[in-house]
Amino acid sequence: MLVKSTIMDMFKEVANEQSKAVAPIDDSLVLLNSGLDSLCFAIIVAKLEEKLGYDPFSANDNVEYPVTFGDLVRCYERPAAQ
Repeated sequence: MLVKSTIMDMFKEVANEQSKAVAPIDDSLVLLNSGLDSLCFAIIVAKLEEKLGYDPFSANDNVEYPVTFGDLVRCYERPAAQ
């Protein structure tokens, strides 16, 4: 399972569930410009924890919050590489 494609699919799924139009997704997409709101991101993080078995934002006290889609993917790829 590829982490990046899982996250991309989750963006699209949550956008559809919440009736949001999501911007074209690539690594440089600034999350604030994605078309998703804070509720959408909360849902995405919860669903990703369920699917991937990891929440990088609660697992580490020194987490740097992602600015772009690529940053978000890297947050989830680090534990997968360990």
